[in-house]
Amino acid sequence: MNRRDFFGRFALGLGGAALFGLLNEKGFAAPSVGAHPFTGSLAAPHFAPKAKRIIYLFMSGGPSQMDLFDYKPLLNKLNGQDLPDSVRQGQRLTGMSGNQASLPLAGSIFNFAQHGQSGAWFSELMPWTAKMADELCFVKSLQTEAINHDPAITFFQTGSQLPGRPSMGAWLSYGLGSANQNLPAFVVLLSKDRIDQPLYARLWGNGFLPSLHQGVQFRSGKDPVLYLANPDGISQAGRRKMLDRLAELHALQFQSLGDAEITSRVAQYEMAYRMQTSVPEVMDISKEPESVFELYGPEAKNPGSFAANCILARRLAERNVRFIQLYHPGWDHHGGLPAGIRRQSKDVDQPSYALIMDLKQRGLLEDTLVVWGGEFGRTAYSQGKLTATDYGRDHHPRCFTAWMAGGGVKPGITFGTTDDYGYSVVQNPVPVHDLQATLLHLLGIDHEKLTFKSQGRYFRLTDVEGQVVRGILA
Repeated sequence: MNRRDFFGRFALGLGGAALFGLLNEKGFAAPSVGAHPFTGSLAAPHFAPKAKRIIYLFMSGGPSQMDLFDYKPLLNKLNGQDLPDSVRQGQRLTGMSGNQASLPLAGSIFNFAQHGQSGAWFSELMPWTAKMADELCFVKSLQTEAINHDPAITFFQTGSQLPGRPSMGAWLSYGLGSANQNLPAFVVLLSKDRIDQPLYARLWGNGFLPSLHQGVQFRSGKDPVLYLANPDGISQAGRRKMLDRLAELHALQFQSLGDAEITSRVAQYEMAYRMQTSVPEVMDISKEPESVFELYGPEAKNPGSFAANCILARRLAERNVRFIQLYHPGWDHHGGLPAGIRRQSKDVDQPSYALIMDLKQRGLLEDTLVVWGGEFGRTAYSQGKLTATDYGRDHHPRCFTAWMAGGGVKPGITFGTTDDYGYSVVQNPVPVHDLQATLLHLLGIDHEKLTFKSQGRYFRLTDVEGQVVRGILA
């Protein structure tokens, strides 16, 4: 036997064992929490995890930090004056404001106040979030390398500005596997009626990882997962027989080709079969008590709203889904910011508060990490005309704010500071790869050791960078 034959047969043995396991599992229709989990590439976490799952509330478009959380009274004092060159320091601007004759500083028109024992600053736009000030860990010194939406969002989700890499949820599915075989390890929910920018499915894709690990989008409406239901005239028993015969054919194909993607395909067929029962059950929020809908606010009964998706996120967390990502687009306020950010804040303020409180009262917050933030921040100066009641803000990658709660982060703290203009980080910068390394760390993963070999080199979520932000760890 030569070297190629040996490794070929070795691969067939491993893949065949996985396929044999799938072929020998029967009766998947009845859902059960935590039953038959599939294991990840890691035999165990590298160290004891503080969190078992992540709920990532992604505010797509770039929320304005100085109108929400990063209070900058100097901007109000200097309102209308040009951004000093000594502050800008030659930083590149987008084409949307780079050709303006002037860059007038724009103070926030919203009132700010401190809340909780932590004294965290909140604008009047976030009254519900302010109520849980002492539950939150603010990071006000985030930085990114990207200045436009698509590369910036792609960078946050995959660790690279270029498309094609696995998303964070896919990495977690690959590394840790699933804790509930009747639901995907990685679920995505999008707020309806807020799509003013495209959100491509590759943002929750598997990249070069096996397709088993891609995120599954759950939708409001008749079919929560597309193409999941049996066609007319096909019974559940008939579908079961078809899958059994198909798996046998795939086993023969695997013996011939040795392609690991074949086993992933069979696993996805089986997952879809089990999801025919588990997905309708988890998506049906009609049996939630009225007190839950009151907690999440007036839009909680509106399928596809951010509030309804937050309820679903809690239900998925209860069922041990590993990574739950909510996208809420609409934060790209180049003009008309006061009106736009009022609308956006109203969408997310009470539901975000409700999600944290709901998780806490159910004993889930201590091992569920909730993250709230966008792909970059907004400029301290106005894009376009500045008036007493209206202004816009351009993209700003040099500093912006996110908050986290639960899952092993310190509550009631603010980490990192920006200068008085809200333009640059002056203490404890947190680049994107550092945030990603920290999220993996909280789930028990050494980000340097979760790797996958593709096209001759090893890849990881944090590429060749990333340091755990230990100052926020509980």
